[in-house]
Amino acid sequence: MRLRWLIVLVVAAATALLVTYRAEVAMWAMSRALDANMTGDAIAELPDGLHLAVCGAGAPLPAAERSGPCLAVIAGRRLFLVDSGSNGIRNLQRMGLPAGRIEAVLLTHFHSDHIDGLGETSMLRWTAGSNSEPLPVYGPTGVERVVAGFNEAYALDATYRTAHHGALVAPPGGAGSRAMPFALPGAGAPISLIDDGDLHIRAFVVDHEPVVPAVGYRFDYGGRSLVISGDTKESAEVERLARDVDLLAHEALAAQLVGLMNRAARDAGRDNLAHITQDILDYHTTPEEAAAVAERAGARHLLLYHIVPPLPLPGLATAFLEGVGDRYPGPVTLSVDGTFVTLPAGSGAIEVSQRL
Repeated sequence: MRLRWLIVLVVAAATALLVTYRAEVAMWAMSRALDANMTGDAIAELPDGLHLAVCGAGAPLPAAERSGPCLAVIAGRRLFLVDSGSNGIRNLQRMGLPAGRIEAVLLTHFHSDHIDGLGETSMLRWTAGSNSEPLPVYGPTGVERVVAGFNEAYALDATYRTAHHGALVAPPGGAGSRAMPFALPGAGAPISLIDDGDLHIRAFVVDHEPVVPAVGYRFDYGGRSLVISGDTKESAEVERLARDVDLLAHEALAAQLVGLMNRAARDAGRDNLAHITQDILDYHTTPEEAAAVAERAGARHLLLYHIVPPLPLPGLATAFLEGVGDRYPGPVTLSVDGTFVTLPAGSGAIEVSQRL
């Protein structure tokens, strides 16, 4: 009995001290965290290999756990982004990955949810790394217009940054982005974008009609491989490029859940939303279809991203994945912001963790 009361008194005293000095405790904790963040190098601490960081697992509809589409690929010590959706660059930094180290952004297509974070991405990459050259942005023909628009929108802000912080922090020549256009690949004819030592990046055509151009990307590094589908219907090109791939990151739309949204919109007389939720069914891939692509391709792991619709309630993730296990027997990851996948160089188990 005495021991129990002693424990109660100690806990009460500790609580009182924490309440009294909580600001001081918080400041101390923040100081320690800042010391670790300033001196650490999250990329250098990773094992050599190919890594995928999901900085945006969602689509245009707002979702608490899934920001606009954005996937970071780390190949050895090199950092790339595939698409730059809303909040993606902020999630990247929250995951400890330095914006200043982004070597290039690769756009899959020019839908707003895939490009709307590009201005902020280029700005933070410039100032965080004091980069003296603009951010290279790869994409099929048309990327020039996208880049030019963002550069114009951020042009005044760029002058403020240099005027305020100086050329050491914001070198005048490093602001904005530089378009790196390529022709739309033909069926069965992927285009090599980077073939540099142990790293090979290829672009391939996908089917997102009426959205043209639209592409996916394949990364090969250190004996490991990763394919990112981009937005597409079930695609023979994705299947072809994902042959025996280690990781297939594929978009997914659950038609039965979107159907619930469509019915609710029609019942409420919201004709615009009813029209949209009907239209989007014909140019995306269902989770079951993505699973079938992964199985036919022989992919070793399937990660689903660009999740449509949002899944705000318990049990909806299970509904979203209905039928996937029947089509693909391998491991499946339903990604959220912060999902992190490691493919160690050469061989070794695929590791999935959470960094947010």
